Amino acid sequence: MTDHETADVLVVGSGIAGLTAALAAAREGREVTVATKATRPADAASWWAQGGIAVARGRPERFKRDVLAASDGTADPDAVDVLVENADDAVRDVLVDALGVEFDREAGGDAFDYGREAAHGEDRILHVGAATGEHVHVPLLNHLDERDGVEVVDDAAALELIAREGRVHGAVVASDDGRFPVYAGATVLATGGIGDLFPRSTNPRGATGDGVAMAALAGADVTDMEFVQFHPTAYDAGPDEEGFLVSEAVRGEGALLRNGDGERFMPAYHDDAELAPRDVVSRAVAAEREATGEVRLDVGPLDFVGAFPGLAEKCADRGVDPAEGIPVAPAEHFLCGGVAVDDRGRASLDRLYAVGECARTGVHGANRLASTSLLEGLVWGLRAGADAAVSGGTPANPERVAPPELLDRDPDLPPAFAREKFRRLRRVLGEHVGIERDPAELRRALGVLRRLKGEVDAYVRTRTSRSLYELRNATVTALLVTRQALANGESVGTHYVADDAEPAEPGPAADD
Repeated sequence: MTDHETADVLVVGSGIAGLTAALAAAREGREVTVATKATRPADAASWWAQGGIAVARGRPERFKRDVLAASDGTADPDAVDVLVENADDAVRDVLVDALGVEFDREAGGDAFDYGREAAHGEDRILHVGAATGEHVHVPLLNHLDERDGVEVVDDAAALELIAREGRVHGAVVASDDGRFPVYAGATVLATGGIGDLFPRSTNPRGATGDGVAMAALAGADVTDMEFVQFHPTAYDAGPDEEGFLVSEAVRGEGALLRNGDGERFMPAYHDDAELAPRDVVSRAVAAEREATGEVRLDVGPLDFVGAFPGLAEKCADRGVDPAEGIPVAPAEHFLCGGVAVDDRGRASLDRLYAVGECARTGVHGANRLASTSLLEGLVWGLRAGADAAVSGGTPANPERVAPPELLDRDPDLPPAFAREKFRRLRRVLGEHVGIERDPAELRRALGVLRRLKGEVDAYVRTRTSRSLYELRNATVTALLVTRQALANGESVGTHYVADDAEPAEPGPAADD
């Protein structure tokens, strides 16, 4: 087993936020190691992004107004300023100039074909068909592969942060080469979301909240975890089918939502109808599914096959005729909260950064505006990577402290152990911590999750495996979501409390 590795900057995760942070640090002449659980681009959530990336188009105030409105007034105005004022330059610098991403252009011209999605007041979404993430993520990976000073280690899971006296010194990483500490001058968490905690999600497998949990267990501040965004139009997959996201851009082009009786229902829920904020549309779809049995997305008003050939192909693979409407249901989509960071991605622990979906920058507040996730990852990735390059101390000479002791006293658990516990966790969150929350159900979920975490902790004390640590991280993250939902009695954005109940006392800490 390798004794240890060193890096000026360690990035954990390989979505657009993590890779951009690595690029920014490398531009400053730092040696960067990217450790990622992914074994192929499609394992990262960025690769799956369909709609596109929003830009300001030289009008940041208009963009800011839409971000704040979508958040129900809860986004941090200063953080939104960072996003909208840096949007155009960041996209031009990395995606257009460095990577040469071929965004769609207007027919017969050189101008970009800007799209519009829900809650945007104007056309400002750059896109590549309905597969923007793929066309951004792969070139960025290739660019870093060819760049000196950046090493991407795939199929490598960070198990624990190396922390002492309020400072993070790297992480313990498990890969094919064994388990070893990676000491770093600065550590950037970019581990993505929490989709694996829910029965239905648009995230790729492996989204187990690793960065959030590791940061919380190390003592970092974690906030706004109750704000879990559900996407209203995920394909309503059967038990043996793979689901897929039906991009909000489809509704932006004119698709309509109809219930089981064939009635269009969104105008009754919001003045913006199908283009209302995601939390509103998700609750409406859930309500109509319960009342009428199903909801379908009517794509008759647009040239669906011509405009969205990738989605049309997914429908054909599953025997769905778009002319009859695409059956849809809400699915967990994006965590608006996470590791609390400032405008440079700095967490409350020294030398620790977080970017992308695992970070709570304040941009999204209680609800994320469509097509701002790639942009947030890009803007904060650039800022965090550059800052980490400066804060990390002497190049190639990070301070080494004793790493946490991970034990292997007992035999490995059977693979079915983690799978069964995950099923239990997903069932609890799906039934009690979903689109609508009731304090009594949240308390019930909290009790089950506390017992589950106790069971997992007992095994983690004497065994070390990637699957077991992913389960631990998922359990810690689920507790954080549930506790913070229980502590917030106000219905706002993605957090909808049944019967406007009073807030409850928070439960135990993440490491209780």
